[in-house]
Amino acid sequence: MRCISGSFRRRALLNWVTLVVTLMSAAPVPAVDPPVRPEFAPAEIKRILEFSQLGAVPPDPTNRVADSLEAAQFGQRLFFSRWLASDMNTSCATCHMPERYFTDGDRVGRGVGVGTRNTPTLINSAYQRWQFWDGRSDTLWSQALHPIETPHEMNGSRVSAVLMVASDERLRADYERVFGALPDLSSAVRFPRGARPGADAGEAAKTAWHGMAEQDRESVNQIFSHLGKALAAYERKLVGRGAAFDRFVDGLREGNPEKQQAISAAAIRGLRLFIGEAGCRNCHFGSRFSSGEFHDTSVPPADGGVPRDAGRFDGVRKLRDDPFNAAGRFSDDPKGALAERTMAASAPPESWGQFKVPSLRNVAKTAPYMHEGQFATLRDVVRFYSTRENAVPAGHHPQETILRPLRLTNEQIDDLVAFLETLTDQQIADPQWLKPPD
Repeated sequence: MRCISGSFRRRALLNWVTLVVTLMSAAPVPAVDPPVRPEFAPAEIKRILEFSQLGAVPPDPTNRVADSLEAAQFGQRLFFSRWLASDMNTSCATCHMPERYFTDGDRVGRGVGVGTRNTPTLINSAYQRWQFWDGRSDTLWSQALHPIETPHEMNGSRVSAVLMVASDERLRADYERVFGALPDLSSAVRFPRGARPGADAGEAAKTAWHGMAEQDRESVNQIFSHLGKALAAYERKLVGRGAAFDRFVDGLREGNPEKQQAISAAAIRGLRLFIGEAGCRNCHFGSRFSSGEFHDTSVPPADGGVPRDAGRFDGVRKLRDDPFNAAGRFSDDPKGALAERTMAASAPPESWGQFKVPSLRNVAKTAPYMHEGQFATLRDVVRFYSTRENAVPAGHHPQETILRPLRLTNEQIDDLVAFLETLTDQQIADPQWLKPPD
């Protein structure tokens, strides 16, 4: 009987387990709710869709080789060359490091010497209407020429740069492939190394420059402008793609829920603030997240004193005086729309202390911030706009009227930063352009 009873108990236990398993498998599996995405009002969607992905790089009719592959390759060699600088140890890449999204991570630029302004990124710079913080250049190629002769950057000269290209077998071949044969530059008397014009040039350099024959000065300037155009052709390759926010916008436009998961809930809240209560889109709008114009945001100087940098007010004068501007004789379209825009630029008194609104694309990778690098982190920037603490009071020119303390909470500041971080591109150019050529 014990044997039969034990067998019965084992069968009963087995049947019970089988029943439980059957019931469990038959029970409906609770549905997992998909992540909740906030519903946007039609007006919000319209505003968000304004931030579409960057289109094709706009043409530059003032530079006939702007889209030449051979010019870009020549420009790439110039960009990474240290021979353009007086110390033979400074290049464009010294301040515009590819691994730092073409910035340097310093508060102000450091080349042969120490500058006074923060180094802006070169990524997407071909989309900009004006170059430099003060807009003193109207094209990418004219901008590229300034650092070569600026004392605290490369501290070189246009004659030295031209002679360097002519004397280097590879650079000369690159130049002549794009622009044609170089003239005879072998006479050190006609082409004194180090000669250059400009208020910031030394007396010896200026005397040597003005002692040259007018035709020789013109030849040097023409070749020098070509170097800028080749550098610009290279920099036009530095275009960012693949930001999480762009994927999100595509999802919103297409009604694709999967793509709408590209940014976090915190970033969504930050986006709502950006286009709404915080008013960021008043200056940061369009595919570049920038108006491209100039404002005085009342940010205090880095040293805590009174503002001394005139910004746009001086920038317009320098733009007009620049022989390499879009309307100048070295432009390939001196009567075109870009030239007309330059001639129409003005510098009223209120432009004193105004600086260009930077693009917010890749902003999380380009610290520190503002024209003097006053703020170390994005959170510092947002906090300043939230509190306006230590803002420079209105002085001899009208105060910006669109800026007011936002009084954001700490969570709102975090949300705005989370949104700004979604503007980072996963790819900033074809890898071949991010290093010196072979």
